[in-house]
Amino acid sequence: MATYPSIDTELLRSFVAIADHGGFTRAAEAVNRTQSAISMQMKRLEQDVLQRDLFERDGRGVRLTAEGQVLLGYARRILKLHGEVINTLREPHMVGSVRIGTPDDYVMRFLPGILSRFAQSFPLVQVEVHCEPSTLLLQRKDLDLTIVTREPGTEIGQLLRQERFVWAEAPGFEVHEQRPLPLAMFNSDCFCRAWACNALDAREIDYRMAYTSPSLAAIVAVVSAGLAVTAQLQSVIPSQLRILDEAQGLPPLPGCSIVLLRNGQQSQISETLAEHIVEGFRL
Repeated sequence: MATYPSIDTELLRSFVAIADHGGFTRAAEAVNRTQSAISMQMKRLEQDVLQRDLFERDGRGVRLTAEGQVLLGYARRILKLHGEVINTLREPHMVGSVRIGTPDDYVMRFLPGILSRFAQSFPLVQVEVHCEPSTLLLQRKDLDLTIVTREPGTEIGQLLRQERFVWAEAPGFEVHEQRPLPLAMFNSDCFCRAWACNALDAREIDYRMAYTSPSLAAIVAVVSAGLAVTAQLQSVIPSQLRILDEAQGLPPLPGCSIVLLRNGQQSQISETLAEHIVEGFRL
């Protein structure tokens, strides 16, 4: 029987951290190692174990080669199984806390199912949920896991989902025909607001920011009353609203990516919740 070199899970953990963080420096911080130690690990993985180039330089960062992309999928699955074994045989009753940051618009759409399944498996873990715009969440260092919105081509971390960004209004109200166009949007720190305004400016469509709120529920209430148009991710538009497009004279909007960031040294609790988040967004 042929024998193959084994791959240390610590090498895979560092490799995944580099892929998630886009470089060796931030990856070293995430796995609590020095940059030189990470470099030595990857040299060993590339030259001694796999004998394949896994990275190529991209400005100040690195990106994965085709072989690196293949390994990334396997590495995530191996680490997931490794974590499941440890969790099942050594820590059947995890106790502790985990802090997660997310924009408000994902809370009602995605988190109920994710947190419900996580609580069924780990009822003694306390979960703190912090809701802020992506721009603010990216600046925070005190969260274990962060879900943020990014423009295509600027993704960092692990891709959860790619989404369309769409206009919406209440049926029976022709609010999109008003000029200036009344908008109901998140506060000024939101990516979505900037994208919507830029699209309207490019078409020279007059608009006014009629309503702002940090809460998606408040925005939906305003739009449902026929008071304004909003622009949001398609998956968070409730069924009582109708989606608008160029047929109604509104400009197309860019797509976006939802990504998961792992901040700092990951515990078994935070990594297990991260796996539930990845699965929840796929569902």
